[in-house]
Amino acid sequence: MKHIGFVGASGLMGHGIVKNLLAKGFEVSLTIHTRREPLQDLLAAGARVVDTFAELSDCDAVMLCVTGSPQVEAVVQGSHGLLSRARQGLIIIDTSTSEPDSTRRLAGLCAAHGMLFVDAPLARTPVEAEAGRLNTMVGADAAVFASIEPVLKAYCENIFHVGETGAGHVVKLLNNFLGQAITTASAEAFAVGAKAGINVHQLVRVISAGAVNSGLFQAMAKTLDGDYTGLRFELNNAAKDLRYYVHLAENAKVPSQVGSSVHQSLMTACALGFGQEWVPALVKAQAKLNQVKIGKAD
Repeated sequence: MKHIGFVGASGLMGHGIVKNLLAKGFEVSLTIHTRREPLQDLLAAGARVVDTFAELSDCDAVMLCVTGSPQVEAVVQGSHGLLSRARQGLIIIDTSTSEPDSTRRLAGLCAAHGMLFVDAPLARTPVEAEAGRLNTMVGADAAVFASIEPVLKAYCENIFHVGETGAGHVVKLLNNFLGQAITTASAEAFAVGAKAGINVHQLVRVISAGAVNSGLFQAMAKTLDGDYTGLRFELNNAAKDLRYYVHLAENAKVPSQVGSSVHQSLMTACALGFGQEWVPALVKAQAKLNQVKIGKAD
């Protein structure tokens, strides 16, 4: 498996993945969605451009790194999608954060055409993507996992085979729910502390020395000094992921009081105009919502 097709190379995560695939000796063909500028270094390193998703069917495997299920479905099922030029044995690897029900449905459609659909969503940030040190959680049977593992090793530090098709996306949604619960709780705690009249930096000192501390909390704490870059993940995407998580819980018939609250907190931040900012802008949203000064929050 040496020739990889790729959809989503202009994104922050996709760029790093393709960079590392090329560096490890893989041939890469890719589509250009809107912007060619972020891809110049990849093209200079040998990546080739094709005009349609369907043309990627000639590759050994096709990787998708797009926003979510609607975009994945368009790449696979669209008028010039991969199914329009189905090839026996082609493996599609979805690294996006998608809905498990959609993933399983697409896997069934692909199987009917002799193709394989694998979910392998990502964890960590664009920094680790560029360094080839991402984490991935893979939903596939053992034989398929073994066949794609060399590809995953090109851009991942930690690879987890978590179950059959769809399991990767379930684990990813659980992971993101827990992560966003920490970020939204941190922003709310900062707002309550500021409105209650304490120096919120003192809260950070206490938490930093105890069991509640985490990397995500520290990323949120940086906002008190005006740094909103500690977690480079867009609020719009975080809200989308929590919507998928709430759907997952609903389909499993599990009450999701915490998940629904986290989702609404993220949606509130987006409604207040911070959707295109990084997740730490939750602190700005809390400051605006509660009309309080939180560190250097706007």
